Amino acid sequence: MELIAITEQGLPAKMIGELPEMATQIVISTAAMYETAGYQAPWIGYLAVEKGGCVGTCAFKAAPRNGEVEIAYFTFPQYEGRGVATRMATLLINIARREIPGLIVTAQTLPMDNASNAILKKLGFVYSGERDHSEDGRVWDWRLIPSGAVEASPELG
Repeated sequence: MELIAITEQGLPAKMIGELPEMATQIVISTAAMYETAGYQAPWIGYLAVEKGGCVGTCAFKAAPRNGEVEIAYFTFPQYEGRGVATRMATLLINIARREIPGLIVTAQTLPMDNASNAILKKLGFVYSGERDHSEDGRVWDWRLIPSGAVEASPELG
């Protein structure tokens, strides 16, 4: 899998052929996100490409703050169940750790058991609580603590 940066102008940094309609819409909304959150590579959005085709998108929701950075990922429906989201999340974690060793990586999911929770658990994230998010409603928070660090985790429930 290759991550292709979505530029500040809302374009793929590298030509990858024809983008699916869903990817085109996400590129446009990512450019709009940059207007509010700012554009600071590598803390940006990416298109995920495999075998020459765009299979999903992923992003850092903003540059790191207070030793943490939040990731998000979305697999296009026709590629679900093939490990695409796991690979995207892994690549984002690798970028974060390469740039700032010791950075805590966070994510949010809907407050129910689902595929995204399973992916995060498989990658070593721990549930850190439930809260009301101003834009997304009720969410579960997840944290990936750097090796060697110890942090208490509330029970999932």
